[in-house]
Amino acid sequence: MKRTDFNGNLRAEDAGREVTLVGWVARRRNLGSLVFMDLRDRSGLVQVVFDETMAARVKDVRSEYILQVTGLVQMRKDANPKMATGEIEVLAKDVRIVNTAETSPITIADDSDTSEDVRLKYRYLDLRRKPLQDNLILRHKICMITRRVLDEKGFVEVETPILARSTPEGARDYLVPSRIYNGRFWALPQSPQIYKQLLMIAGMERYFQIARCFRDEDLRADRQPEFTQIDIEMSFVEEDDVFAVVEDLMKAIFRETIHAELDEHFVRIPWIDCMKKYGSDKPDLRFGNEIHDLSPIFADTGFQVFRSVLDQGGEVDAVCFEGLADQYSRKTIDRLQEFLKAGFKAKALAWLKMENGVLSGSVAKPLSEEEKAAIVKELDMHDNAIAFLIADQPNIARSALGALRVKVAHEHDLIDHSQYKFLWVTDFPMFEYSEEEQRWVAAHHPFTAPKEEDVDKLFTDQEHCSSRAYDLVLNGYELLSGSIRIHDQDLQEKVFEAIGLTMEQAREKFGFFLEAFRYGTPPHGGVGIGLERLTMVLAGTENIRDVVAFPTTNSSLDLMSEAPNTVDDSQLKVLGIKTDIKTPESE
Repeated sequence: MKRTDFNGNLRAEDAGREVTLVGWVARRRNLGSLVFMDLRDRSGLVQVVFDETMAARVKDVRSEYILQVTGLVQMRKDANPKMATGEIEVLAKDVRIVNTAETSPITIADDSDTSEDVRLKYRYLDLRRKPLQDNLILRHKICMITRRVLDEKGFVEVETPILARSTPEGARDYLVPSRIYNGRFWALPQSPQIYKQLLMIAGMERYFQIARCFRDEDLRADRQPEFTQIDIEMSFVEEDDVFAVVEDLMKAIFRETIHAELDEHFVRIPWIDCMKKYGSDKPDLRFGNEIHDLSPIFADTGFQVFRSVLDQGGEVDAVCFEGLADQYSRKTIDRLQEFLKAGFKAKALAWLKMENGVLSGSVAKPLSEEEKAAIVKELDMHDNAIAFLIADQPNIARSALGALRVKVAHEHDLIDHSQYKFLWVTDFPMFEYSEEEQRWVAAHHPFTAPKEEDVDKLFTDQEHCSSRAYDLVLNGYELLSGSIRIHDQDLQEKVFEAIGLTMEQAREKFGFFLEAFRYGTPPHGGVGIGLERLTMVLAGTENIRDVVAFPTTNSSLDLMSEAPNTVDDSQLKVLGIKTDIKTPESE
């Protein structure tokens, strides 16, 4: 089909040219004998004018009809500054209706007022909206920049299998039954973790892949059951080498997509300090208001509530906000307390306000003057400041105040949304205790190396054993996880033992991988960067579905294709599978 130009690319310098355009009718307006239509293709919109000699040929044309128009580019009498092509229009000389369209069930506009469920059902129409197309183009640009930057740094792109062995350590696998080997199952990869480590053993040294991954886990606004990660692995490296590659990649991506210049080096904070200061391992650094441990102030307190908590190994933590005391009444503070009780198990939220140089609040009376003076000094409180205090076990107090810190910052616009604050969170715990399994499990994955000084803690002090795992956080989002891997066979066996796996169990799950360790494994490490999350931040949206072409709902349903769906018994029979689940088709 003939087309001379893309609609959204026409400008004033094209005036006087004859062009042939194609696209969808975005809007139609009749003004007497003239008909105006905005013709849309992926590049944008342009206004087409049909005079009295042409109007009859388009009298039945509605929105979303596809037209081929030949006409003359001319300057508009009244320019439209809201359109990129607003200085010009195309006077139609010939038109062909390429295809008709029924009335769209969704509003196809930048700011659609159609519900998300309806837009997901008709996703192919929703994707005609410019914001979603722009997001997919942004995602494409990120991938192209990634390939170029990593290629320049000597990385080789290698595809790893989608059908792999199930290794259930971590999130749940999606399983695929084998037709040839009934009773056996493939697993869709949660990540290319084992394969990329095998590539290091194979001597590839620098690998990357834009890899499709699958995890059967509970969903959130920033998660999907299938996702893409920029997967990177490097041999003969330590943390600094990995960080340098990732920082260079991020600088290139941000510079070339949104023209943002990042800091020369990203901030680094050990996990334990991160939790103490922000109550989260993915803190937003675009604002301050760090958490302060006030426990030393109350070492000899007579306030029984605080005394009881401290005697049970708890702590008293606080976060302070300047200039907001007059914004918080008893009623609004009660709402904050209910928020923390419901989501973070915090028993009580105390508060102190500085007004005319005097502290008042829910715990002002039982505190001594010395304690109040120490609080003011520690929190650097000034008039109209308010401090929120929680006395509880450290993990509860910190996480609750961390959530409150973010909530207050959003509600009172304390965040500079023009900033991009990166943070390396390092030295994550090696293990976490699973109440469900009643054992210590790998906090990251079982191939993560412990810190050298903590190897002796693998069996004696698992709670305080740190790993060489790290995350990269941006504005409160975890962009990537990674680690330096174990390359010593003896150490790998010790880690398996530490999480309760016998060597027989380890070989059953990872036998081929452990076999490879016997043949010279280089020191290596890497990362997996969440492509959707990165695109989401760059696009300025908080919903990951906005940057995925065909996403699912929060309940993991594809409303468009109605997947997952039931299958015929004949399909199950060849796979050697029977199900006792009653479906409408079988009843």
